[in-house]
Amino acid sequence: MARWVGALLVVAMVAGAVAFFSLKGDFIEKESKPATIAESNAKKLGIERPERTKTAPDFALDDLTGKRVTLKQQRGKVVFLNFWATWCAPCIQEMPTMEKLHQDLGKDGLVILAINFQETPNQVKEFFREHNLTFTALLDRDGKVFELYQAWALPMSAIVNKRGELVGKVMGYRDWHGEEARQLFQELLAAES
Repeated sequence: MARWVGALLVVAMVAGAVAFFSLKGDFIEKESKPATIAESNAKKLGIERPERTKTAPDFALDDLTGKRVTLKQQRGKVVFLNFWATWCAPCIQEMPTMEKLHQDLGKDGLVILAINFQETPNQVKEFFREHNLTFTALLDRDGKVFELYQAWALPMSAIVNKRGELVGKVMGYRDWHGEEARQLFQELLAAES
């Protein structure tokens, strides 16, 4: 009888040890790769993340002063691309939140490039003046950059990290100065190049 009790006790201890180490392994694995604040906030904002890392397509467009701006020139900075038009109501609604984001994080290396769809420089200048916007507007006169980024609906935003990789994109209005967006950009700005 004592042998049976001893044998059962040994079996129970082995089973308990296996269960403990299995749980511990699951716990350690989950602990070793937590979701970052940026990933969590990207999900909350409905930002579509690419399945694999890829370099954001480069482009060259003129700003409102006629200066040529390329995406490649922005390497080492976090770039927020926003595809918009002056006649787009949700675009107009989100522009003030982008301006606040620019005021808060521009000094830390966030670059906002608002890429306008086929409107004249005067239309865009007037819009920026009327809405007190100070970030960079770019003119996509032939719509080629819209095609390149598949901006089929407005507004569409794309986020590029310091290494020039596309982090994600989203269509439709977002509050870009809300807590989730600010935390997302702050984490991207804090990351190594």
